[in-house]
Amino acid sequence: QVQLVESGGGLVQAGGSLRLSCAAAVRTFSIYSMAWFRQAPGKEREFVATITRSGGSTVYADSVKGRFTISRHNAKNTVYLQMNSLKPEDTAVYYCAARDGYRSRNEYDYDYWGQGTQVTVSS
Repeated sequence: QVQLVESGGGLVQAGGSLRLSCAAAVRTFSIYSMAWFRQAPGKEREFVATITRSGGSTVYADSVKGRFTISRHNAKNTVYLQMNSLKPEDTAVYYCAARDGYRSRNEYDYDYWGQGTQVTVSS
């Protein structure tokens, strides 16, 4: 069982930055691929970014490529999402997710989810 807790969300003006963190309560964090997803009001949850177990490979949604960076610190059992040049359309609840397998863009591949953290970008 993996418990995930996100933090770092908040209200920011367009063009600003936020860093989200996701802390995992698990003994063997390094065996899990991690990802961030988001869900805006009235929309389906969508993929944002994913990272391999070692952190050596990442994949991003086209909508965030060049602005967001996913990273992880296995010794701290934490995955991060650095979000720069934020836009109002980035407003959503952001979720981190874990899977015991290779990284994936598909939310149905993930076994464990956090409760989400709200990010609101004002224009």
